[in-house]
Amino acid sequence: MLKALTITNYALIEELNIEFSSGLVIITGETGSGKSIIIDALGLILGARSSADVVRKGSDRAVVEGTFHIAGNGKLLQILDGNGVTGTDELIVRREISSKGQSRCFIADSPATLAFLKQVGELLVDLHGQHEHQSLLRLETHIAMLDDFGGLDGIVAEFQGGRRKLRGIGEELDDLRRRERQLAEKREFYEFQMAEIDAVAPRAGEEEELGRELKILENAEKLFAITGSLYGMLYDGEQSVHDLLVIVRNQLQDLSGIDNQFTEAAGECASAGAVVSELAKFIQGYNARVEFNPERLDTLRDRLGKLALLKRKYGGSVEATLAHREKIGQEVRLAENFNEVIDRLTRELNEAREACSAIAGRLSAKRHDIAKKVDRAVVEELEKLGIRHARFTTRILQTELPSGGEGADFVGAGRKNVRLNQRGYDDVEFFISTNLGEEEMPLVRVASGGEVSRIMLALKSILAKSDRLPVLIFDEIDVGVSGRVAQAVGRSLKNLSNFHQVIAITHLPQIAGLADTHFAVEKTERGTRTTTGMRRLSLDEQVREVARLLSGAEVTDAGLLGARELMGLTGPA
Repeated sequence: MLKALTITNYALIEELNIEFSSGLVIITGETGSGKSIIIDALGLILGARSSADVVRKGSDRAVVEGTFHIAGNGKLLQILDGNGVTGTDELIVRREISSKGQSRCFIADSPATLAFLKQVGELLVDLHGQHEHQSLLRLETHIAMLDDFGGLDGIVAEFQGGRRKLRGIGEELDDLRRRERQLAEKREFYEFQMAEIDAVAPRAGEEEELGRELKILENAEKLFAITGSLYGMLYDGEQSVHDLLVIVRNQLQDLSGIDNQFTEAAGECASAGAVVSELAKFIQGYNARVEFNPERLDTLRDRLGKLALLKRKYGGSVEATLAHREKIGQEVRLAENFNEVIDRLTRELNEAREACSAIAGRLSAKRHDIAKKVDRAVVEELEKLGIRHARFTTRILQTELPSGGEGADFVGAGRKNVRLNQRGYDDVEFFISTNLGEEEMPLVRVASGGEVSRIMLALKSILAKSDRLPVLIFDEIDVGVSGRVAQAVGRSLKNLSNFHQVIAITHLPQIAGLADTHFAVEKTERGTRTTTGMRRLSLDEQVREVARLLSGAEVTDAGLLGARELMGLTGPA
C-alpha cells in the first residue's frame, strides 16, 4: 500500500506531506483545486514522462517521493532483487525534475533508470482515469488477469519450466546444425592439431618438473665443488667445525665440574655438534649423488623446446594446450557422431514439445471455462455500475504458424502449429460493447476515462481476491453517474477496499460518504502566489465535506443530516 507521499515544488504545490491508511481513501475538492495535480505528481514516481514545466516557478527542482509497504508482493521483490535492490517491507521511490528538464529517478535511495522505475511502478499502483498508467489498456495484462481469477499460477509455472526446456534443446539443435558445415571443414585441421599435440603428449605440471631437473644438471659441476668444500669445512678438514665443537664441549664439561652454571652450555654445545654431524652427512650424501649426464641434459632441452613450440601455437601454456586438445577432440568426436547427436536432440525436442503442448492445452481449456464466468460476472457488475446493455467477451485465440513451425517455440494444437508465449499458446483479449446495438470492440480502444474506470472497477471487483496489485487509484470514476448508480459504484469501491488500498477522487457524496480516510484538496492564495494543499479531515469535517457535495457551496442542516445518513452515522450531529 501507499504509506506516504511527499511533493515539493511541483506545479501549484509548494510542500505537501501526506500519510495514507489502508481501506478506502477518498479525495475531494472544488473544481480546479488541484486534485489532478496530485495524481499527476504521483504518476511521476510510477514512471510517467516529465518536463521542466512541472517545476514550481522560482524553484530549482520538483521532488516527488512515495513510501510503499511491499511485504508479500513477491513479483516486485523478485524484480528488485534481480536488479540489486535489497528487498524490505518498505520501498521508497523518488523522482526529481530540474528546472532545466533533467530527470533523476531513485529506488531505495539508489539511482535507477526511468524504464526500471516504470517497471516497479506497474507492480505498485494501478491508476485508472484519464491517465496512461492503466493496466486494463495494456493488452498483455488481459491473460494474466484471467489466469489470476482462475488461480492458474501453478500450471503457468509448470508450462514455463517446460517451455524453457523446449527452447534450450531447440537452441542447442539449431546451433549444432549451423556448425555442421563448419565442423566438416575444420575436422581435417583439428585432426592435424590433435596429432601434433599427441606426438608430444604433454602433461600438466611437466614443464616445471623438467625445468627444475635441467637447472640441477646444468649446474652439476658447481654443486659438486661447493658441497665437497662444505663437507671438508664441516667435518673432514683440518680444524673442521665438528672437531672444534668437540674441543669446546670437553672444556665446558671440565668447567661444569667446577661450576654447575656451565652444565647447560656444555649440553647445548653437544647438541650443536650433533646438528653439524647431520648437516655434514647430508652434504656428503648429496655430493656423492651429483650426476654428470650430458645425454640427459640434451634430452631435457629437446623436450622443453617441443613444449615451448606447443605453447606458442596453442595458448601460451601447457595447460592451455591441453584444454585446446580437449576442445578440438570433442569437436572431432561430434563430427564423427553428428547424425547420432542430431537424432538424439530431435527426439528430446519432440518429447519436450509434446509435454509443452499438453500443459498449454490444459491451460487453454481452463481459460475457456474461466472466461465464461468472467464474461457473465462483468456484465452483471457493469449493469450495477450504470453501464446497461453491456456485452463483454473474453476472446481466446492462437497464432497459427505455417507448416513446419518456427524454430522451437511452437507446439501442435489439433491439426495446426501455434506459437508459444510466456503463458501458453493462448492470446487473450477483452472485447466490450457499452451501448445497445454497437459492435463489440477491443477494450484497449475504449476512449472514455470514466467508462474505463468503471469497467476496471467491475473487473477488479470480480478478480479482487486473486489480483496482487496492492494499490488501485480511480480518478473520475464518477463521470456521468449519479443516484442509484453512484451508490453502486461506492459499494463496489468499498468492497474492493477489503482486498486493496483504494484511492478514489470523486465529486459524489454517495462515494465520499463511504471513506475510511477522507482528504480535501484546497487552493489558497498567499500574497501573489497560489498554492494547492491537501489535508486529512476529521470526522466532523468529513460530514461537512459530504454535506457540501450534497448541498453545494452553502452547507445546510438538511445537507448535514443527509451526509450523516450516507456515512452510516446515527444520532444527533
